[in-house]
Amino acid sequence: MIVRMKKAAVIMQSKDADSAVKELRRLGVLHVEHQQIPKGTDILSLCDDIALIQEALSVFSEKEFLVKPCREKQKAPLDWRAAARHVVEARKRLDQLQEFSRNLNNRIIEWQPWGDFEPAVIQALAAKNVFVRLYQVPEKEAKGLSAGGIVKIISTHGGTTYCAVISREKIDIPFKEAALPRMSLTDMGTRFFEDKKAMQDIQDDIRKRASQRESLINIRNAIEKELEFHKAYRGMGQAGELTYLAGFIPVDAQALLLETAAQEKWGIFINDPSADDNVPTFIRNPQWISWIQPLLKILEILPGYTEFDISPLFLVFFSLFFGMIIGDAGYGLIYLFLTYLAHRRFGAKMQDKRIFSLLYLLSSCAIAWGILTGTFFGQAWLVKYGVHALLPVLNDPKFIQGLCFLIGVTHLSLAHLWRFAVQIPSLTALAELGWVGILWAAFLLVKMLLLGALFPAWAKYLIIAGISLVVLFSSPRKNIFARIGAGLGTIALSLMNSFGDIVSYVRLFAVGLAGVAISDAFNSMAAGAVVSGAIGVISAGFILMAGHALNFVLSPMSVLVHGVRLNVLEFSGHAGVTWSGTPYKPLSEK
Repeated sequence: MIVRMKKAAVIMQSKDADSAVKELRRLGVLHVEHQQIPKGTDILSLCDDIALIQEALSVFSEKEFLVKPCREKQKAPLDWRAAARHVVEARKRLDQLQEFSRNLNNRIIEWQPWGDFEPAVIQALAAKNVFVRLYQVPEKEAKGLSAGGIVKIISTHGGTTYCAVISREKIDIPFKEAALPRMSLTDMGTRFFEDKKAMQDIQDDIRKRASQRESLINIRNAIEKELEFHKAYRGMGQAGELTYLAGFIPVDAQALLLETAAQEKWGIFINDPSADDNVPTFIRNPQWISWIQPLLKILEILPGYTEFDISPLFLVFFSLFFGMIIGDAGYGLIYLFLTYLAHRRFGAKMQDKRIFSLLYLLSSCAIAWGILTGTFFGQAWLVKYGVHALLPVLNDPKFIQGLCFLIGVTHLSLAHLWRFAVQIPSLTALAELGWVGILWAAFLLVKMLLLGALFPAWAKYLIIAGISLVVLFSSPRKNIFARIGAGLGTIALSLMNSFGDIVSYVRLFAVGLAGVAISDAFNSMAAGAVVSGAIGVISAGFILMAGHALNFVLSPMSVLVHGVRLNVLEFSGHAGVTWSGTPYKPLSEK
């Protein structure tokens, strides 16, 4: 649930501002709202330090510099700024060498047909009026070339003849002249290998320093907390000799702040936030509901303070969607095993272990749906050997499509019922009941149009009642005509959307069916290859591994595209959740 917040202002004498901010940071409950733009040389300096460390860390994160983390605790560099600058400058130097090396390699390839010679010798001959000019001539025209001088053919490659024309005076030949290189092929090769050695030395140096990565992360985190302190201090409001710090606190932290204010002799003002305040969202849920938070954090979505925390329904329905879209007990077992391995490998190092609980739940849902539908790395081969689904009706396309529509209307109805419960005793709550009626009427209409079901005679009264409630109670305006006009506008915009939103839940059937079809197709291809003998058996193994690996990777992507969408767009749209929240980040030492 979203924790109710209070707006607080802490007032102190200007001379006590520094110690007050430190004490508030120790409490760790006040989400600071700056009263002026924080600025100052200290803030600029800290931002520069963070940027420097981040640039060094980005170098360490590159694939070529990744090293196995050392189990022994690494000491922080004595001069971390010099260490970070060294890494950044080394990376820039490496980039320059790599670019120069690529260009040099291209020049070597370009001049190989001419052979090895010293450009300085040709320049010295020109000073004595002996001109040596290099030309690229089409092979057919090179033999009869008469240039008023000596023509020396050096080599012929790809229909082009590379030749040198030697004369006592400058002459013009209607062919492309090659400008002299700056160095000989020998010197180019030497420089190329010297640069390769220098690049290798730089790479080795950066890899050696990569052991400082954890130390730099800790230093960056400490600087970020220091920057947070300075921003809070520089962003305080001023009123004569008084200074004040304002922000938001959870309602249950009010007593703690009041007690501290009495001890420190601060003035304090606490009231409810206004409609114009940008109140941060602080979500606090039971442990099992909070399992969904890692996914919401990855998606970077957060409900607004005045919206609903849909975490419980998101977790329940996303788990169901995951099971239906993956729909294979074999894949579910692999996901479960990989989660177990990751938990053992990384769990001890992670403060937030909820991601593992979520993955265990999702894997179990895939296993359960696979058992119910008789799907284990495909379905057709199990039927061939007499293994049938625990619930065969789930393999009936017509039934499963109807089930998807039922899940959809239930999901969306819960959104409006939630809004109904929140809006009571306001009359606008009745409009939410109207939308529930419209949704169920749309569900019956979808079944009639797409599945051939009969449309009940009583459903028309459901439509009439639903539209009437929405038109009459969507708007809280006192004028009945204004209220009806606003309600008609709401109906016009949203009526067809309700129909389309229910139909969109059929994606659960379509995507799940596609996954099973891919598995069965590769199983069939592998079975056909087996009859070809030993080579066929090897080919069959490769087909099975490649095919199921592809499906294994694509299936979770389908969940992220479709399973997340149904919660974040369709459901959230009906629940009025716009995901416009600002995260609650209190000033703290942690």
